[in-house]
Amino acid sequence: MPNPTAAMLVIGDEILSGRTRDANMHYLAGELTQRGIDLMEVRIVTDQHDRIVAALNDLRAGHDHVFTSGGIGPTHDDITADAVAAAFGVALGIRDDARAILAEHYQRTGLELNAARLRMARIPEGACLIENPVSAAPGFSLGNVHVMAGVPAVFQAMVAALLPGLAGGAALYAQNLTIPRGEGEIATDLQALANDYPQLSIGCYPYQRDGAFGANVVIRGAEKADVDAALVRLSELFPEAMA
Repeated sequence: MPNPTAAMLVIGDEILSGRTRDANMHYLAGELTQRGIDLMEVRIVTDQHDRIVAALNDLRAGHDHVFTSGGIGPTHDDITADAVAAAFGVALGIRDDARAILAEHYQRTGLELNAARLRMARIPEGACLIENPVSAAPGFSLGNVHVMAGVPAVFQAMVAALLPGLAGGAALYAQNLTIPRGEGEIATDLQALANDYPQLSIGCYPYQRDGAFGANVVIRGAEKADVDAALVRLSELFPEAMA
């Protein structure tokens, strides 16, 4: 049975302008790989309502899960909750359980739960909350869409709270071989190896160090025996390679 598939939607003008470097995709990809959920696609969209809605509807129709990052804070440009509600055609409003979480947090910290902060309690109808042990304001899941904060520490905490409840598949086994030759020298042999092992993913990632070209070849698959056999074949073809 194939693994569940996933897509990620990163939301925020600050990512597209280059002011902020996204770290959440890298983290999510690693966590999903361990869970046996295959991340197939990542998109980045600006803080524009219609673009977010269009991307969400496209991604949720094509994948088992969609994970979003960003746009659920207290400011006027945090419009992800609005867009998710619109994509699903449901109402959006302040929910009592989300309000209670925020009220307890701000009472404990001695800060005011003002109108801006209360925006973070707006949850689309029918959604389930995602716990946020870092700053309290919850994310939420609606259908196959999981909406989380953009701040990396909060995003990671939400992923940790969410993933145990999602069905996964077989985690891929991977081996790496570093070959001190350029891609053009090894491409034919890699193609032959890929043809002989169609059940495996064989990726070639070139590098240049001190003026010399080389490639890191990563072999991934569900069965350890297949991956190891392909690695042995590759090592025989390029005895100078290093694991």
